[in-house]
Amino acid sequence: MKSLIIKDLYNIGHNAKSMLLILLVFAIGLIMASGVESYIISSGVLCSMMIVTTFTFDDHCKWFKYALVMPICKKDIVKAKFIVLIIFCIAGICVGTVFGVAGGVAMHKMALSMEGIVTMLFIGFVGLIVSVIFGSMSIPLVFKYGAEKGRMLLLISFAVPLGICFMVYEILMMLGVKITDQLIFTILCASPLIAAIWIYTMYRISCRIFYKQEING
Repeated sequence: MKSLIIKDLYNIGHNAKSMLLILLVFAIGLIMASGVESYIISSGVLCSMMIVTTFTFDDHCKWFKYALVMPICKKDIVKAKFIVLIIFCIAGICVGTVFGVAGGVAMHKMALSMEGIVTMLFIGFVGLIVSVIFGSMSIPLVFKYGAEKGRMLLLISFAVPLGICFMVYEILMMLGVKITDQLIFTILCASPLIAAIWIYTMYRISCRIFYKQEING
């Protein structure tokens, strides 16, 4: 398991500088237009997309065919992908928070205070939940359709969670439930559990897809 994670982190390390540059350039435009909060969340989502790149590396070197010759089960391969995804999301949120706070102060979009920093840390937590949920949707898609098609289907991985949230919102409106600050706070408190359930569901779906696949040369 550990070796599978290190393998993906090593491979993606070659793209780390490019991603840092993208996040830096992205910060200049997004912080000015939408604020620090949007930038932090977007940074996590952008870095979650790198999980698809790890599949591209695997396809180019026919990694899955080689890995299954070794004493590695398919479940471990799938599990490692989700762990790597979480690492990418954490890295994206951390870098986004640093760049976001620095850019926000420089552009006078936020004040450098303890309250402001605590708020940004909370936004980072929300961004981590959002990016992990979005990113985890892409993994079963890539296992099913491959890295190239999976990359094109990334929009689906974003649209499905958003669609579910919209449906839940519409149902609450139909039931006459008002969206209050207390309800939003409750949802945020429950978000780690929601994310855990979502990730586990995507993990089980990915395992089922991968188990049924025959790895050809």
